[in-house]
Amino acid sequence: MQGITVFDFAVFGSLFLTLFVIMDPPGITPIFLALTSGRPAKVQRRMAWQAVCVAFGVIATFGICGQQILDYLHVSVPALMIAGGLLLLLIALDLLTGKTDEPKQTKDVNVALVPLGMPLLAGPGAIVSVILAVQKAEGFGGQLSVWTAIAAMHVVLWLTMRYSLVIIRIIKDGGVVLVTRLAGMMLSAIAVQQIINGVLQVVHGA
Repeated sequence: MQGITVFDFAVFGSLFLTLFVIMDPPGITPIFLALTSGRPAKVQRRMAWQAVCVAFGVIATFGICGQQILDYLHVSVPALMIAGGLLLLLIALDLLTGKTDEPKQTKDVNVALVPLGMPLLAGPGAIVSVILAVQKAEGFGGQLSVWTAIAAMHVVLWLTMRYSLVIIRIIKDGGVVLVTRLAGMMLSAIAVQQIINGVLQVVHGA
């Protein structure tokens, strides 16, 4: 009876730490700065909020009916990982080659939706972790712990991106270019690793 009504701090802590490692707020900071550079501070703050809202919406949707969605579409988790990795790799190449410095590409596309909201924040790793956590949670207390952890993680993400804008005022234009190239390298590594993980899961499954 106790597990049904009491908030489970072990479940909360476990999922929060898992999402923190996967979604990586410190690591997302340079990528966010690179993708939103050149925009007014007000627009950047709005994009930080939009990215978190998109990520939370995707995570919540998959948390509620994720397994049913994947089964209905006949999409496996490895396929989701590989597709997300390929999308991230395309964005990373743009950052590395400087294509995001062109005004038409930076201002006409809302990067808060793609790639920030998904698949950077709400990526395959976070989605799968949430699906499993929701399925394993027992009673109201367990479910409350899971969803509180998800909400808390997104608050942390918003705070990290929201106040990372101070960095832009310090590093100026030259620093933004450097951060953009570094973000491209980091993002390409993340993308390749995600593709490798997906391929390995396919091989092991076969």
